[in-house]
Amino acid sequence: MEKVKRIRGSIVAIPVNDIDTDQIIPARFLKVTDKQGLGKAAFCDWRYLEDGETPNPDFVLNKPEYQGASILIAGNNFGCGSSREHAPWALLGAGINAVISTEFADIFRNNALKNGLLPIIVDEDTQQQLFSLADEDPTTTLIADVESQTLTLPDGREIRFPLDGFSKYCLLNGVDQLGYLLALDDVVTAFETSNPQRVMTTA
Repeated sequence: MEKVKRIRGSIVAIPVNDIDTDQIIPARFLKVTDKQGLGKAAFCDWRYLEDGETPNPDFVLNKPEYQGASILIAGNNFGCGSSREHAPWALLGAGINAVISTEFADIFRNNALKNGLLPIIVDEDTQQQLFSLADEDPTTTLIADVESQTLTLPDGREIRFPLDGFSKYCLLNGVDQLGYLLALDDVVTAFETSNPQRVMTTA
C-alpha cells in the first residue's frame, strides 16, 4: 500500500443515499482476486448503457468536466450492503482517493482504510455545500490531510474528520495490517529469545 499523507484533488458528486457495495462494484466482478482493471467496473451498471461497454453520457463520472476528479462526495450511508474488498479496489482503480459522506457502513470503511482509500465524515451542512460546489464549479479543489485529520475547503475553512490511531499510522506509513505485524518481527524475536519456553504438559 502506498503512503497516504495528503490528498489534493478536484471533486465529483453522486448525491445518492445508501449507495451499496453492489452498486459500487456489481457481484459479477467478484470472481477476480487481482485488483488490476477493476477501476473500469466501478459503478458499472450506472456508468455504462445496457451493452455494458458504451459510456452512459448522463452519468457524472463520464462527463468531460469531471474527468480526473479524485475526491467523491457521496450521499448518506455510503458503502452499505455486503462486505467486499473489491469496492475500495474499484474506486481506487477509477482514480478516487477519498470519499466524503456523513456516514459510512463500518465494513466498507474498514476495507477502505486497509487499502489506502480515505473515508472522510462531515456534517450534513458541509456535505450539501460540497454538492453545490461540485455542481457549480467542477474545478473545485479540496485538500485532505491525514496527519492533522483536516479537510480544507476552497474558502479556507478546515473541518476535522475522525480517524483512529492505528488506521492513521498505517496510512501515513503505507502499511496494511500484515505489513504492520511483519515490521514487529524483531520485537517478537527478542521477546521469544529473552523468555524461556513454556512447555505444556498433559496430566
